[in-house]
Amino acid sequence: MREEMRRDDRVFIMGEDIGARGGVFLATDGFIEEFGPDRVIDTPLAESSIAGIALGAAMNGMRPIAEIEFADFIWPTINQIVGEAARVRYGTAGQLHVPLVLRAPQGGGVRGGLYHSQSAEAFFGHTPGLKVVTPATPYDAKGLLKSAIRDDDPTVFLEHKRTYRLVRGDVPDDDYTVPIGVADVKLPGDDLTVITYGLMLHHCIEAAQILESEGVSVEIVDLRTIRPLDEETILASAKKTGKVLVVHEDTKLLGVGGEVAAIVAEHAFEYLDGPVMRLAGPEVPPMPFSPTLEAVFLLDTERIVEAMRTLAAY
Repeated sequence: MREEMRRDDRVFIMGEDIGARGGVFLATDGFIEEFGPDRVIDTPLAESSIAGIALGAAMNGMRPIAEIEFADFIWPTINQIVGEAARVRYGTAGQLHVPLVLRAPQGGGVRGGLYHSQSAEAFFGHTPGLKVVTPATPYDAKGLLKSAIRDDDPTVFLEHKRTYRLVRGDVPDDDYTVPIGVADVKLPGDDLTVITYGLMLHHCIEAAQILESEGVSVEIVDLRTIRPLDEETILASAKKTGKVLVVHEDTKLLGVGGEVAAIVAEHAFEYLDGPVMRLAGPEVPPMPFSPTLEAVFLLDTERIVEAMRTLAAY
């Protein structure tokens, strides 16, 4: 964000506590000192207003980055983002664009309880006109965020809050972008494919390393982007290995895993040597606060290993 604000004076950021406090996760620490309050705007606790002001600014040539402090409070933005921003280009026959980025930390594993642990990707991923990005590594986060800021269409950029402190990786100082809508094979393999995104990528890689010691070669595909989905990479990996497991933290029913499974079943059925399997969160409305119950809700490496073993045995 800092690099893009230096590069383009149309870029500004707005949200709750992003100024003097530097953001609840310190993502904007020091920004107000460098760019001033006109480009680093502390807003009231009113998510619908944050989204609405960002929408209007984007339609008037600015490039706002609107932060929702936690994805659990993103729901008041639905009318502005889903009902308005996603439809502007189509509704004006391409005369108006909405170069808006809506950033939000999401996901569990931080003892956030009912209102600080939700996953929002499936809700926004259903909407044509939006791009939905879910980076899992520092390198991808920088490159994808730069792409989102430079994009002329609205992007919902969801960052798993547990990765902020848990995941480390090299990030070049150079100016680079990662294309939106392109998945990445994080680990090549031959015996089965695991398709995932966000925090679950790191658990899946750990699980694949365990399976490797048992003689099973696992390919890990990181979607990186929920909309648009990279069908080409999904299908290439499915056809290569013949077995597909989709893993995500969010609940299973009508989730991202169901769409990926449908793509594979529709276009790669004759290549499959087993059922397309899904491993996801339980059908429970909120994530519990209790550490014991939260651990039951969340997927971990051990459960992913067991799902991989089951699929490999077909």
